[in-house]
Amino acid sequence: MGLDKILAISGKPGLYELTAQTRGGFVAKSMLDGKKIAVNMRHNVSILSEIAIYTYTEEIPLGEVFQKISEKENGEKTINHKVSKNEMEAFFSEILPDYDEDRVYASDMKKIIQWYNLLVENGMTSFTKENKAEKNTDEEE
Repeated sequence: MGLDKILAISGKPGLYELTAQTRGGFVAKSMLDGKKIAVNMRHNVSILSEIAIYTYTEEIPLGEVFQKISEKENGEKTINHKVSKNEMEAFFSEILPDYDEDRVYASDMKKIIQWYNLLVENGMTSFTKENKAEKNTDEEE
């Protein structure tokens, strides 16, 4: 399971795994409680592989941020998302020293930490895109 099958649905807590496509949308399974829901085109849905974090030089894909957290925490869960804003900013500065402090809000950091812990709880340990890297290498040759 890669980040391209993991969804964040606006107005719904936690993350969802894409399970099937329907005529008017798709079916997703909650990573919090395992319940399936039907998601139609009216919902605001974000695919985790499409999300990036602003730094002063570029945008870093969310998968790379998750990988940096994983390396720092040796694949284990990290700090609780309910820690103080200062603790969260200090933690974020460790994993992503050049994040754009004006464009990355405490609420964004909170979501990233919460999502990372949820993914680790559900057995996800690698956040890199091996397949995409292999495709890029093939195209260069």
